[in-house]
Amino acid sequence: MKIGFFAFCSLIMASAFAQSPSQAEVKSWEAQAKQVNIVRDTYGVPHIYGKTDADVVFGLMFSQCEENFERIERNYLEMLGRRAEMEGERLVYNDLLMRLIADSNDAKKDYLKSPIWLKKLLNAHADGINYFLYKHPEVRPVVLKKFEPWFHLMYTDGSVSATSTGGASVEEIKQFYENGPETNSTAAYHPIKDIEERGSNGFAIAPKRSASGNAMLYINPHVPFYFRSEAQMISEEGLNAYGAATWGQFFIYQGFNEHVGWMHTSGYTDVADLYEEKISKTNKGWVYEYDKKFMPVKSKPITIYYTVNGERLAKTFTAFYTHHGPVVAKRNGKWLALKEYNRSMKALIQSWKTTKAQNLEEYTTAMKGLSNTTNNTVYADDQGNIAYWHGNFVPKRNPGFDFNLPVDGSIAATEWQGVHPLEETVHLINPASGWMQNCNATPFTLAGESSPNKNNYPYYMAPDGQNARGINAMRLLNNRDSISLEELIEIGYDRYLTAFDILLPPLFKAFDATSNTDSLKNKIRPAVETLRAWNKITDTSSVATTLAIDWATKVNALWPSAKTREEGTEFIGRFNAIASGVSGRKMLEKLNEVVNELTAKYGYWQVRWGSINRYQRLTGKFAEVYDDSKESLAVPLSSSRWGSLPAFESRSMYSSKGRYGFSGNSFIAAVEFGKRVKAKTIVTGGHSNNPLSPHFKDQSAGFVYGKFKDVFFYKEDVYKNKEKEYRPGE
Repeated sequence: MKIGFFAFCSLIMASAFAQSPSQAEVKSWEAQAKQVNIVRDTYGVPHIYGKTDADVVFGLMFSQCEENFERIERNYLEMLGRRAEMEGERLVYNDLLMRLIADSNDAKKDYLKSPIWLKKLLNAHADGINYFLYKHPEVRPVVLKKFEPWFHLMYTDGSVSATSTGGASVEEIKQFYENGPETNSTAAYHPIKDIEERGSNGFAIAPKRSASGNAMLYINPHVPFYFRSEAQMISEEGLNAYGAATWGQFFIYQGFNEHVGWMHTSGYTDVADLYEEKISKTNKGWVYEYDKKFMPVKSKPITIYYTVNGERLAKTFTAFYTHHGPVVAKRNGKWLALKEYNRSMKALIQSWKTTKAQNLEEYTTAMKGLSNTTNNTVYADDQGNIAYWHGNFVPKRNPGFDFNLPVDGSIAATEWQGVHPLEETVHLINPASGWMQNCNATPFTLAGESSPNKNNYPYYMAPDGQNARGINAMRLLNNRDSISLEELIEIGYDRYLTAFDILLPPLFKAFDATSNTDSLKNKIRPAVETLRAWNKITDTSSVATTLAIDWATKVNALWPSAKTREEGTEFIGRFNAIASGVSGRKMLEKLNEVVNELTAKYGYWQVRWGSINRYQRLTGKFAEVYDDSKESLAVPLSSSRWGSLPAFESRSMYSSKGRYGFSGNSFIAAVEFGKRVKAKTIVTGGHSNNPLSPHFKDQSAGFVYGKFKDVFFYKEDVYKNKEKEYRPGE
């Protein structure tokens, strides 16, 4: 439906009115601002001091808005299912998905019943943003003119982009709700789409493997660039956390305090399931069969607003629900309902408590909240402990059913049977190996021979897939003793591509077996010789890196996509299947295609990796534009898909000849827990998103080459390296 002119004008007026806070609100904000002190160091990182935790949250949100209000608003629009209001009709069904799995009315109810301490934080979070907008009328929100305290309770799993759909795709949702429930058409689904782009690395080193005799932690999330901001939060109520928070988030998501550190990696534990519902239509409406009874399908209208050429339009859908959850797809003539645990106040409570934990016991107690649905946790502390938990929220299921695929929703036997307590989940504390690694791969190689035993856990608790990064991390950590903090960073930036240990030998075998009179062999001989001489380490001067990555990308595309989450995590298995299943001739032909394409694009095939693999930052906007004619840095890094521990996803964009990085390493930290915390960090490009700021690109070279900056954790060090000190609004 289209909103009428009068109604549209009324909406505009309401939005404008919302920008004018009451005198009481302004007075309250100004009073809280006086309780907050923000000190920005020589890298622009804010250190926020306050009397109470709520004061610090207020200051953090104000400082985040100074840095990147655009991303804060965008993140909240995603969680609220309102991105189409900013970005147009193409996101209508993305919004519908979010509205199906997370109801704002539930968030509002949670806010009203939240404990007093949490309500103070939620209030301070909204107040900090609203005070910024009040003090900066030049900043014009696209949609959200006023931020409400319950907004943060819409975050799924404590972080944006952490929704679990059980494998249902936006394409399937569109097909079902656009064409109607009686449609027999189907859409493609990709349960493991872009799995490598959404990964991370976490390493923990025990004192026995550390040069200093202290435990160490390596924090390396792989996310879209500029996804989180670096900050320190310090209050007189025991808060002293340093690390990264997602834009709009008011706690340190990945980081450390004076005593403990935490890193989250995506684990792909099964936390959401699709149920095949037996649906029929009666004269009273839709019904579904359950436990030999017929139950009414519940429904409610969901209206999604979107913009077209500045005009606000709307689409209203009738959303369907069974007791399992929202109907999100139709496959093989059956409706699929999604059971999940995406939005929960408990997740926020748990995340906050972990940031204030002082030891392993307190951190473990916080983890017993069982509300972190999508992440693993790598841990280290100043008592020398290292620990790991694979997932956190793990539903109990009947192991007689394969929950990797949709299960029969008409029988009680497929229902969740509660949640596994923390002690039943895959975990490990202080392994004999003295090290742990998780690179989004199986936890059963977590610590070498000291790893958990797969046979002790139900199959659905952890996918047992291995990837090339995991192989590389084990290779490095298993053979190193007396690791210093600087050496830990070197390990984290290791660029050896273990996948090519598997993929290249069959190419060479096929080449050698081909007759010397074969024209194809003679044409690609120089390229093959280049690959034979390669050390499998990416480098800016390496022609082999360019050839290998372009060739492997083509060969990988020849193999069928994974059909389940379990299959999608098995990268080493996939590479082995390609090595044995793709014909040698086809491998040679794909290399020839690479040679031809490089020659057509650049005039020659001997293209050095660094000449086309670039890092560029021009505007600071969410949708960055890349320009071959503008300054950029040569980058030796590559996609982590092939085994590189640092991640740098790049591709050609907007007809550019160069391929520019857009995802991968973001905020990284290496932390040593002794009598005093010693830490080094780096972020993508720089801390500021303002192109005019000296901190817009001042960390670019460090990011590219793994040269980290020192963290100023203690107050005396912060003030020694102070660039600016102020209160919010000054």
